[in-house]
Amino acid sequence: MKPADLYILNQPEHYRSMLFHIIAVVENTLPDVTLEFKWTVPYFYYKKKPLCYLNASHKHQFVDVGFAKGFHLKNNLNHLIADNGRNTVKSLRYKSLKEIDNEVLIATILEAASLY
Repeated sequence: MKPADLYILNQPEHYRSMLFHIIAVVENTLPDVTLEFKWTVPYFYYKKKPLCYLNASHKHQFVDVGFAKGFHLKNNLNHLIADNGRNTVKSLRYKSLKEIDNEVLIATILEAASLY
């Protein structure tokens, strides 16, 4: 089994269901992505370059979808989070499966992919 799969399967159900949903959305939106395991988290690559990562933060109780070129994104800025100390990544964060807005997620994925 791949390390990215193990990461997801080893998460508590609350996080695992969100991760599976996000993965399905990303893969349906961009069929050419590959899911790798880099920097201890699942990381989607598009055109052989890092697109976005998935991180289940147990401490802060959310799933982080971090976009590698997040500071180049122009749309959905009211949904994207830029933490202190991060100079390239912006994230969509979800605390529950119900919070995931597929329209925003898909639009952000497509915009991020357009940067490649």
